[in-house]
Amino acid sequence: QVHLVESGGGLVQAGGSPRLSCAASGLTFSYYNMGWFRRAPGKEREFVAAINRSGGSQYYADSVKGRFTISRDNAKNMMYLQMNSLKPEDTAVYYCAARVKDFVLGYVRAGDYDYWGQGTQVTVSS
Repeated sequence: QVHLVESGGGLVQAGGSPRLSCAASGLTFSYYNMGWFRRAPGKEREFVAAINRSGGSQYYADSVKGRFTISRDNAKNMMYLQMNSLKPEDTAVYYCAARVKDFVLGYVRAGDYDYWGQGTQVTVSS
């Protein structure tokens, strides 16, 4: 059974730099492309960042480009999201997701991801 477990969220001051982690089990991690999504209060879930199987290619939403960095460690079955210069509008539940499908046809659609974690809350205070 596949499990994705996020951690590292919490209450952070604006400008802070927390790092989210996603621990994967029950799957051959290096076979999966991975992504981070978020859902802010009253809004739909949105794409944040994605990384391919090898970790050699990363993709970002315009809203986080230059502030967030996605990475993975296939030896540890872990994915990370380093978040810098946080803003109140980054407040959301952050989810990690895994997909077998390649990124050739895109990476922002939540429906293309096969497995999801439960999410971790990040609240940014101003």
